[in-house]
Amino acid sequence: MDSKELFLYCLAKPGAMEDYPFGPDVIVIKVASKIFALLSRRNGLDNLSLKCDPGYSEIVRQQYASITPGYHLNKRHWITLVLDGSIPEGEIKSLIDHSYDLVYKSLPKRMRSGSRGDW
Repeated sequence: MDSKELFLYCLAKPGAMEDYPFGPDVIVIKVASKIFALLSRRNGLDNLSLKCDPGYSEIVRQQYASITPGYHLNKRHWITLVLDGSIPEGEIKSLIDHSYDLVYKSLPKRMRSGSRGDW
């Protein structure tokens, strides 16, 4: 799965939108005003940073050497995946889903059940 497919997978989430608050080199994907994914390129490889439950973060970092604490993010609540082909597509999608769910659940109730036009 390449970075474009991951980008489109993220954008297919309800209410997801892209933004570039850090410049053109980092694609930020938000639901409402909250970030759940960041796509960037570093050292010639695509990177995907995702929000992650701290306990789950430890588990996936032990399973995959290419998953590290969040690059330039809160290391307790974010992970960065180096997209070098070593993480199965299903695992990446599952981590995207997990990140989106964490952020979506943190939105005010009126935004979760209300009109997406408020986002």
